[in-house]
Amino acid sequence: MIPVSILDLCPVSDGQTAARSFRNSLELAQLAERAGYTRFWLAEHHNMPGIASAATAVVIGHIAGGTKKIRVGSGGIMLPNHSPLVVAEQFGTLESLYPGRIDLGLGRAPGTDPLTSQALRRDIMAAGERFPQDVQELQILFDDVAPGQKICAVPGAGLHVPLWMLGSSTFGAQLAAALGLPYAFASHFAPDALEAALHVYRSQFRPSAQLEKPYFMLTVNVLAADTEEEAKFHFTSHQQSFINLRRGRPAQLPAPIDDIESYWSPAEKAMVQHALQYAFVGTPAQVEKGLAPLIERIRPDEVMLTGHVYDHAARLKSFELAAELPLFSRAAAC
Repeated sequence: MIPVSILDLCPVSDGQTAARSFRNSLELAQLAERAGYTRFWLAEHHNMPGIASAATAVVIGHIAGGTKKIRVGSGGIMLPNHSPLVVAEQFGTLESLYPGRIDLGLGRAPGTDPLTSQALRRDIMAAGERFPQDVQELQILFDDVAPGQKICAVPGAGLHVPLWMLGSSTFGAQLAAALGLPYAFASHFAPDALEAALHVYRSQFRPSAQLEKPYFMLTVNVLAADTEEEAKFHFTSHQQSFINLRRGRPAQLPAPIDDIESYWSPAEKAMVQHALQYAFVGTPAQVEKGLAPLIERIRPDEVMLTGHVYDHAARLKSFELAAELPLFSRAAAC
């Protein structure tokens, strides 16, 4: 039995507003807290009509303010879009408001398309190359103030907000290992390098002040329902969304459809099935049967679940059912 958490993107269903999305995400976080999930993370994406968590630190504050003890954080903040000092001040503020509950997961990708990346930060290529140095700068800004230190995060300095490295390749694994940080792998959309990254991380890990031994979190898609047919029906929203993105036409999260075969071409079907190979869809028993061998093979320290569901009630039900799987240990209910 291992801890289980949730990754949320504040999905905006077709015809829905961002305001409704934020209310839905808070309701999900409150359910997660009652159900015993360990943490609730939000992801930074930009210029995406179906994702409302662009101002990630603001949404984290909204979620933390509406819950009591579940850990809330970023999965992640795309550091090349920001200066380390601004991120330290934002998360120092969050940690000051909600002490002991804030995580800062960091990613190197921009979380958007190239044109939007330029609008976010004009020197995006150089910022990506500086990523390791920026992570180390964040560590310094959250550490105790050193004698003579002229630039401090206020608030932030001395708060030791825990950093996480996120990744979908061996680059993030190498950096997490070198800096002694916990590592979360994005196998929910980029499964290919999972085992290679895990090997790099565990074999090269060096203990740090934050972490004595490797801590690996596996991220997967889960959609659970009372019947297999219902789960597969709701999962077509995620499949359509994935295809729309690859077609260069991102949109709000579409309603589910009865016949996904009529929506995609054979090539698109193969692409989606490969990218979403770590998606476990069906009844709770079917989800557990599919997920258990992966957990046995990878042996993660924690599992993070994500799921894009058009119908909010079905989304809540899916995460409620998933929390009850015997695979997972659960925090005490709040």
